[in-house]
Amino acid sequence: MRLPIKLISAFAALTLSSAAFAADSYKIDPVHTWVDFKVNHGGWSAASGQFRTVSGDIVFDNDDVTKSSVTVVIDASSVDTNNGARDKHLASPDFFNSAEFPKITFESTSVTKSGDNTGEITGNLSMLGVSKPVTLSVTFNKAEGDKIGFSAVGELTPGDFGMAKVAGFGMGPNVKFTIELEAKK
Repeated sequence: MRLPIKLISAFAALTLSSAAFAADSYKIDPVHTWVDFKVNHGGWSAASGQFRTVSGDIVFDNDDVTKSSVTVVIDASSVDTNNGARDKHLASPDFFNSAEFPKITFESTSVTKSGDNTGEITGNLSMLGVSKPVTLSVTFNKAEGDKIGFSAVGELTPGDFGMAKVAGFGMGPNVKFTIELEAKK
């Protein structure tokens, strides 16, 4: 039996269009996402804190992670170090200057796979009006139903973004950060 050309064309178009949708889109769940940081505090200890307000989007293609992407938006004024006076100072022009630069953003430029459930995401981190490339080491934790989870670690130098007071306070020079996130379709 010969199939009509129109039926074959329709089947081919359907197959190709479904392949274009192999990646799934997710919204970062702000209730189940943590962005934590640690910085050397003059050799005494590692001062730590987190950003409480995080949002963003993930496009994840499990078959070809290179087709995946991530966009994260952090409210710079949501910094929390368990000390109100310090948080206010960190939000000031001495550090995050959250009145003038209310958002810290990360937009991926490439995603690569390094192991069965690990990879690297490189992207542009924008903070204080400066954008610099940053690479995150990422672990894919789990996908189930409409939910997905990842862990990531990275490091940056605040001075590269114009935040010179970090070193001036005897801190750093680098800040290590971890991201634990869940996202939903």
